[in-house]
Amino acid sequence: MDDTPDMLADPRHLREGHRPKGRALDRQILALAVPALGALVAEPLFVLIDSAMVGHLGTAELAGLSLSSTLLTTAVGIFVFLAYATTAATARRVGAGDRAGGVSAGIDGMWLAVVLGSLTAGGLLLAAPWLVAAMGAPAAVEPHAVAYLRWSAPGLVGMLLVLAATGTLRGLLDTRTPFVVAVAGAVSNIGLNALFIYGLGMGVAGSGLGTATAQTAMGLALVLVVLRRARGIGVSLRPRGAGIWSAARSGAPLLVRTLTLRGAILATVAVATSLGAVSLAAHQVVNAMWGLAAFALDALAIAAQAMVGQALGAGDPGHVRALMRRCLQWGTAAGALLGVLFAAAGWWLAPLFTGDDDVRLAAAVGLAVAGACLPVAGWVYVLDGVLIGAGDGRYLAWAGVLTLVVYLPLAWAVQEFAPDGAAGLAWLWAAFGGAFMTARAITTGLRARGTSWMVLGTGR
Repeated sequence: MDDTPDMLADPRHLREGHRPKGRALDRQILALAVPALGALVAEPLFVLIDSAMVGHLGTAELAGLSLSSTLLTTAVGIFVFLAYATTAATARRVGAGDRAGGVSAGIDGMWLAVVLGSLTAGGLLLAAPWLVAAMGAPAAVEPHAVAYLRWSAPGLVGMLLVLAATGTLRGLLDTRTPFVVAVAGAVSNIGLNALFIYGLGMGVAGSGLGTATAQTAMGLALVLVVLRRARGIGVSLRPRGAGIWSAARSGAPLLVRTLTLRGAILATVAVATSLGAVSLAAHQVVNAMWGLAAFALDALAIAAQAMVGQALGAGDPGHVRALMRRCLQWGTAAGALLGVLFAAAGWWLAPLFTGDDDVRLAAAVGLAVAGACLPVAGWVYVLDGVLIGAGDGRYLAWAGVLTLVVYLPLAWAVQEFAPDGAAGLAWLWAAFGGAFMTARAITTGLRARGTSWMVLGTGR
């Protein structure tokens, strides 16, 4: 968490022609991707920790946590553009030699996070009972779900600050600090939950308060790192209306993109539900494993975002192309390796989740189909990162809408004609992992082949 200068954090090596190539470029990609992966994996530990501790309170309490934590993570996930847009804005300015401007753009993003987090927290506090009721919570579960939502809501400002500050640091090519803070936050959450849930007897509300406290501390820790760097180069910490508006405007297309992805995921769950209990249970297994693979691929996308953003800021299209090719090779290779593991280990992985033979068979088949789709997914994740780093959010928004329009009729066809069990799940994952990801690969690939996204300098 220090400010030690190195080649990774200093874009002068681009402007002076000392561009990393071959193994040096691979090392740079991994130096960014590995800590980013650690930070991504650390975040889900909050839900796992909460689940393990609340599970000992009773079934109704655990069910309430399951429902409310899903609502909370959905609310946070909608604003992931705070990380992506801030990464791109910071990286481009730093690459152009305007480090002060890059950090200033990050501070604007953090002020936007404060505004959005405050509004969302207030809305969640007021609407918690309505949201829980709308999800169809049983009477015994409802008070626990409402309690978790209301006690965790104050942490939303910290959660969104984590996104914006992490994006700023990524733009500075620092993925190590967010990793350290994420690990510290996950560890502290254990102690806080133990204190509030058991020590103070707060039950599920204590879990919400523990999460809110840990996330707020994480947000403050990351903000302090950014502010220390800002003071070191004379950047003002005051909110700027124009800067906050610019951050919101650049993030809006990425919000649309995120909503289209969420829509596809929700449609997939709805189809799995309609197919029957076996398909839904097996889908949960496949989806959980796909999520783990997505962390690894997203880490490479994060590296691509930051590096491409800086290279474009430095006005070096040749290096942008080299970075894109190398990151795509890494993404496709990682997807292929994970795909082989999915296909080979599916039959042995499924029993870890269920003892039902029908569910086990469906999960194994679903994992094999999903595994076959992962090389394409690796390509998609990296190209997404490249275009986000280029600030090409408007195109990604339109592409997201188009791919969702393509996918929804296929999902409907699976719902109408596929049977429950292994065959139905295979068709569902062929539609999502195959058709939907291929549509995304085509739309992003066609864009990347051209040059209109490759705007040099500080951006659009």
